[in-house]
Amino acid sequence: MNEQTAKDPSASDDERPEARLERAVRAAEQALIEFEIAVETFRVEVENFSRLHHQKLGPMYSRLDELDALIAEARAARTGDPEDLRKARDARALVMPMPGVDELFHDWLDSDGISDDAGAMLTDQPVRPPERVRPSEEVRRLYRELVRRAHPDLAQDDAERTRRDEFIARVNSAYGRGDEPLLRELAEEWAAGPAPQEERPSETEELYARLEWLARRKELLAVVARELEDGAIGSMLRMAPEDPDRLLEEIAEQLLGQVSEREAELAALVE
Repeated sequence: MNEQTAKDPSASDDERPEARLERAVRAAEQALIEFEIAVETFRVEVENFSRLHHQKLGPMYSRLDELDALIAEARAARTGDPEDLRKARDARALVMPMPGVDELFHDWLDSDGISDDAGAMLTDQPVRPPERVRPSEEVRRLYRELVRRAHPDLAQDDAERTRRDEFIARVNSAYGRGDEPLLRELAEEWAAGPAPQEERPSETEELYARLEWLARRKELLAVVARELEDGAIGSMLRMAPEDPDRLLEEIAEQLLGQVSEREAELAALVE
């Protein structure tokens, strides 16, 4: 056989359209997994920042609403003007009402009776703030590795997809809590579990259908990502991605200034 015309069988297989299409599907799968990891990471960051935002700034917003209502009511009392009276009613309607007795008991009672936080509030003791959760770099690394290895999109049959779906739900829960030990346990569990089935050759039609599904999935994730980024909390996070705590401090300073201005305005009206 002429050496110049001889072909390597494996090289010939690599040139088959099906082989190139299969490589494209695998690349698209990995790209989708990376995108899902990024979206989920940002979702957790938004959720945690929202919790911190409510904890630190919520009372200030409530105080501003109350001051606005008091100012409108004081102005209406002075003028008696129907429009001022309407504005006073509208401002008061925006103030969050005090919870009813049932709501208070629902929030304050647990299975062992009155909760620790409720007891602290009733006895003027320091109240424990909500737990701060912000995944560390090691937690993020463990999460990314687990998702890459156990992602449901890598399953080859329904039973394997179900197993992966259930496992990833546990991984997401541990990641949302920033639970590094549990993520390590899950990594060991996955390593000891059934090995994923080897990829089987796919027909051209199946590969094209797979690519279409991956594209649709990415479009849906892109919508989720845009909603997170365009939301109030996501927009704030994008303003200070490296130091969101400092952003909260700056907003708090601005709100304190507004509270002082409203209090001065109210004092002038009720003199």
